Amino acid sequence: MKMKVRLVGGVMLTAISVVLFGSCVSDKDSSGLEYMPDMYRSPAIEPYVDYGQIRGREDAKLAMEQSALTPPHGTIPYYGTDAEEVNLMMPWSIKPNYIFGRTHGLTGFDFADPEEDTYENDAKAWTWNPLKMEISVTEKDGDVTRKNLTLANAKKLYASNCMHCHGEKGDGNGPMMESGAYSGVPNYKDKTGLSDGQIFYSIYYGKGMMGSHASLLNKKEIWSLVHYIRKFQDADYDKAAMESVVLDKGQKSVIKKVAVTSAPTATDETTEEVENEEDNI
Repeated sequence: MKMKVRLVGGVMLTAISVVLFGSCVSDKDSSGLEYMPDMYRSPAIEPYVDYGQIRGREDAKLAMEQSALTPPHGTIPYYGTDAEEVNLMMPWSIKPNYIFGRTHGLTGFDFADPEEDTYENDAKAWTWNPLKMEISVTEKDGDVTRKNLTLANAKKLYASNCMHCHGEKGDGNGPMMESGAYSGVPNYKDKTGLSDGQIFYSIYYGKGMMGSHASLLNKKEIWSLVHYIRKFQDADYDKAAMESVVLDKGQKSVIKKVAVTSAPTATDETTEEVENEEDNI
């Protein structure tokens, strides 16, 4: 009986040793023996995978096939068939200043001629926000509730992308300022002389010590932040838009897009300040 136990134990130990040593290879990049390899690496074709080199093997023929290629310059994601939405997402017509390629690390952009200052000229002349505000109106038990959906979403974007420097109220007293890490962040209420285009330009391309947010926010999101900044400057900025949306007879709720054209009026003093100091929006 003892002989059988020893024999069975020896066979099992040998088998386990063979499996363990067989699963180990000298190549540190190899996964060794895998029981179910398809659970780790799908045999199906996946996007953004270079099948010319996979699992340590190279296939010259597959390397010539289209896979994870760099999109052509100016390519934008598919945004549906809404012409208004698509136009909003198209490449912005105002190019960044030539120097921004070095000072703000911009890559993949077409730059303006070196002698052009597109911020002080083209962007300053852009005095409108192409993004319409989405206003919702609901009625329940006789009470009518209005909500600016665009500003509600912009508030979330501002909290995650801007508040740490610009502060919760846009007064330039964010945690990064209070810690002493940065200085010179402006109070938005003092910057009413900036056009909508200049605010967009500053966020999209960067300005002063602030880098570009083009890789973090799409154009629709940036334009919503422009609306949000205007709300800091004027508490009644969206009042007319909110009041313009009403329920028809029998309606309980409605959502409409409304253009907002009124921006804070710049005083001569504010305009002069904007022109003569470096803005860090």
